[in-house]
Amino acid sequence: MYRKILVPVDLSNADKAERTLKKAEALLDEGGQIVLVNVVEDLPNYLAIDVPMDIIENAIKDAKNRLAVLKEKSDRIGAVEIRSGAPAREILGLAEETNADLIIIASHTPDFTNYFIGATADRVVRHAKCSVLVDR
Repeated sequence: MYRKILVPVDLSNADKAERTLKKAEALLDEGGQIVLVNVVEDLPNYLAIDVPMDIIENAIKDAKNRLAVLKEKSDRIGAVEIRSGAPAREILGLAEETNADLIIIASHTPDFTNYFIGATADRVVRHAKCSVLVDR
């Protein structure tokens, strides 16, 4: 099926992350690899002034710990990445860097402007150069 699957995870919803990981394992070729990624969003400039400087650093440390727990649940995870920036841009960039042939992205319950899938999933679907599976 697929040799390299990129799985972006929202660590605020561990159950959905585990479910998405299981789907990736089911679609992975023998000898294939899963790349887990979490993107810590940058703070807008107008908020950065009022927020403690170490908030992003703490978010990255927390992400490392949570991704380590997820990695222990699967022997098919070959790499774990933590990025900071705009989630869709970072996911798409990593997909190209790793030559992923599939991205499995979970979608949250969207608001009115992104009724069918969430904003990040929508951008990834529209701009990815590989196949994308949206997990609702």
